[in-house]
Amino acid sequence: MGSGGSLFRPPASFRPLPAMGVDFAISEGGAITIEPIRTREDFAKMTAKPFEPETRCHFVGEVLSRLRTQLAGTDATVLGFVGLPFTIGTYLIEGATGTKTGFAAMRELRESDPQLAKDMLGLVAERIAQYAVYQIDSGAQVIQVFDSWAGHLTPEEFDEWAAPYQRQVVSTIKEKRPDTPVIIYMAPDTYSKGGALIERLASSGVNVVSIDHTISLAKAREQLDAAGYEHVGLQGNLDPAILCDGTPEEIVAATEDILKQAAGRPHIMNLGHGIEATTPESNANLFVKTVQKFRSA
Repeated sequence: MGSGGSLFRPPASFRPLPAMGVDFAISEGGAITIEPIRTREDFAKMTAKPFEPETRCHFVGEVLSRLRTQLAGTDATVLGFVGLPFTIGTYLIEGATGTKTGFAAMRELRESDPQLAKDMLGLVAERIAQYAVYQIDSGAQVIQVFDSWAGHLTPEEFDEWAAPYQRQVVSTIKEKRPDTPVIIYMAPDTYSKGGALIERLASSGVNVVSIDHTISLAKAREQLDAAGYEHVGLQGNLDPAILCDGTPEEIVAATEDILKQAAGRPHIMNLGHGIEATTPESNANLFVKTVQKFRSA
């Protein structure tokens, strides 16, 4: 795993890639580069060696084990994280984030050699599920899976290129470690804003759907109930911009509003997207304290 001496850490979803035969580099500016995989010859590199996360990703297991020991006796939960096949696949095929080009290389491969694209996604699904199980055995009590870039797919494309591999990962985790809850998240994008695809996320077999901040928690609950997913919990969904730039009063009011919308149904309070790097620590602390106070009242 190359970082070129960079101070930037790889995203959590990238950590198993070297164990899959894929090296990557991170520049001083944080840009990620991977030698693209676009041919059968390229793909052969991923299948040349067995995937052994316990040896190639041992540092992840060690950290989870230490955390589990240190948090014993508290009410804190140790989470494991994995990227889902479509999102990881975009990086493998694009050789970088595909947001600037609209994931052009991924789209081209899907059209020119759909079987290769599906073989790659299937292999990633198999190995990501194995990696998730490794995290559980190392101490993770909940697994959160991310398909950050799947929201740029139309619903029909999502059903072909994201959903089957989401289900493959989740079903394998559930088969091997049935007592471990799984949470799924997809970032707001062209076709996923406003909760447009949350029923599809729930159909993956997860326990909880983590929603972004472009839909209200109450509306998301209504949609899942209407689709027959009353048993699926929700996570979210404070707007990260409010946490970053809002006044203390605005942060408390927005947080309490979401908690009230949960109305006693299964809900994990969180943000609707990743925390902004410039978020004041005092704001984050206020957010946590507000949730704790509300739930102890």
